[in-house]
Amino acid sequence: MTHTRIMLLGAPGAGKGTQAALLADKLGIPHISTGDMLRAAVVAETPVGLEAKAVMEAGKLVSDEIVIAIAGERLAEEDAGKGFILDGFPRTLAQAEALEGVLARIGSGLDCCLAFTVDSEEVVQRLLKRAEIEGRADDNEETIRERMRVYDDMTAPLLAHYEKRGLLVEVPGRGTIEEVSEATIGALAGP
Repeated sequence: MTHTRIMLLGAPGAGKGTQAALLADKLGIPHISTGDMLRAAVVAETPVGLEAKAVMEAGKLVSDEIVIAIAGERLAEEDAGKGFILDGFPRTLAQAEALEGVLARIGSGLDCCLAFTVDSEEVVQRLLKRAEIEGRADDNEETIRERMRVYDDMTAPLLAHYEKRGLLVEVPGRGTIEEVSEATIGALAGP
C-alpha cells in the first residue's frame, strides 16, 4: 500500500472517523480530524472554540478561515511529514484549493481521496444512535438533517473535483466496521 497522504470524504456519519482511526493505526500516520480539533478548542474555550461552538450547535460549518488555519498548522507538524489521513477537511471547493496551497508550501500533495458512500437515512439513524451513546449535543435530528443538506450543497461537489484529478476512490460505507475496513484497505491497494 503506497498511499499515505489520504483524504476522506463522505456525509457526516458515513464512517470516516472510525475508518480513519483504523487506517492511522495500520499505517502509523496521524489521523487529522478537523471536528476533533474544533471540539477540543470548544472544550478549552479558546477564542476560536467559542466562535466555533455556536456555529456547530446550529449544525452549520465553521468558517473556511478558521478551518484552514487549524488544518494548516496541523499538517506542518513533524509527524504529518510521513503521511496523514484528513478527516473533515476540506469540506468546500474553496477549502480544497486552500489545502492544495498548504500542501504545496510544505512540499506535499494528496495520494488519494477515499469517498465513503452511505444512504442518507442510514446516516441519520447512525448519528442519532451515536448522539445517544456519546451524549453529543450537536447530533439531534434537526441538526443532522441540516448537516446532510449542507454536505449535499457544499461538500458533495468535491467528489467531481477529486475525480477530475484522478484521486477519487469510492468505498461502500455500508456493512460492519470490519467489512468497510476491508473495502478501504482494498481501495488503497488499487485495482
